[in-house]
Amino acid sequence: MENTIRQSLKDSREAKQKLEAMSKEIEEMCKIILNCYKNKGKMIIFGNGGSAADAQHIAAELVCLLDRKNERPSIPAIALTVNTSILTAIANDIGYEQLFSRQVHDLVTDKDVVIGLSTSGNSPNVINALQSAKERGAKAIAWTGAKGGKMAEMGNDFVLKVPSDTCARIQEMHITVGHVMCEVIEKELYGR
Repeated sequence: MENTIRQSLKDSREAKQKLEAMSKEIEEMCKIILNCYKNKGKMIIFGNGGSAADAQHIAAELVCLLDRKNERPSIPAIALTVNTSILTAIANDIGYEQLFSRQVHDLVTDKDVVIGLSTSGNSPNVINALQSAKERGAKAIAWTGAKGGKMAEMGNDFVLKVPSDTCARIQEMHITVGHVMCEVIEKELYGR
């Protein structure tokens, strides 16, 4: 048991150290998102399972506050994973593959940025939603693991391929990037 714990912590630390080398890429992504906010757009974010939880977490940091010391207005962000009535209706009546794209089609404008999270990069419902976002003229950003999957090949505006093939490590890095991104957005928009 102790070996498993130590190895998991070591793997997590090493993955985040590799992530540090991607700071320029993360900056490029933040600039895309900031441009949307500066043009009165919003963020739409989604994923499945643990990625759904990460999407909700990131949206909460923007709508509420990342740091309670920073008094600022709400920053518009919507996680498409929070309304169980919508989720179950779409999954049951239309199909799980359209779970997010159906929502994106109605909520997204060309001023917005859409972020789809998938550790494999191959989740059909995330892929469909990113495609729908591009059709609506929004900026489409994919967060994946190291291989990128199909999401890395579909011509999104930005693909963040975090340096791991292990689901747990990928999700840990996604939430780390999410916190960094929120901190950048908060400071750039409100100077605190």
